[in-house]
Amino acid sequence: MANEIQDDLTPLFAALADPTRRAVIQTLGTGPKTVSVLAEHHDMALPSFLKHIDKLERTGVIATRKKGRVRTCHLHPRALRPVQDWLAQEAMRWGGAMDRLAAHLDAVDTEKKI
Repeated sequence: MANEIQDDLTPLFAALADPTRRAVIQTLGTGPKTVSVLAEHHDMALPSFLKHIDKLERTGVIATRKKGRVRTCHLHPRALRPVQDWLAQEAMRWGGAMDRLAAHLDAVDTEKKI
C-alpha cells in the first residue's frame, strides 16, 4: 500500500517541486488564465514555459483548452488532494510524536526542579 501511495504522490511532488509550476498553480487559483498571461511573469522562452504547463497538465493539476490560437489553463485543485491527504496524515503522525516529546521534556524538567 505504501508503494501505491508513493506512486500517486511522486508525479505530484515532482510537479510541485519547481517554483515556476507552483507560481502557475497559485496564479490559476484566482481563475483561468491564458498561457501568454501566465508566461508574462516568468523570465524564460515560451517553449520552456510550455514544458512546465505540460508537466502540470500530465499530473491533472491543470487542464488546458485551445480556442483558435489561444490556450487557456484551468486549475483542478482536486488533483492535489492526495498531497493534502498525505501531508495531513504525516502532520498527525508527527504531531503525536511531538506531543509525546513535549510531555517527556516537561516531565524531565519537573524532575530537575524537585
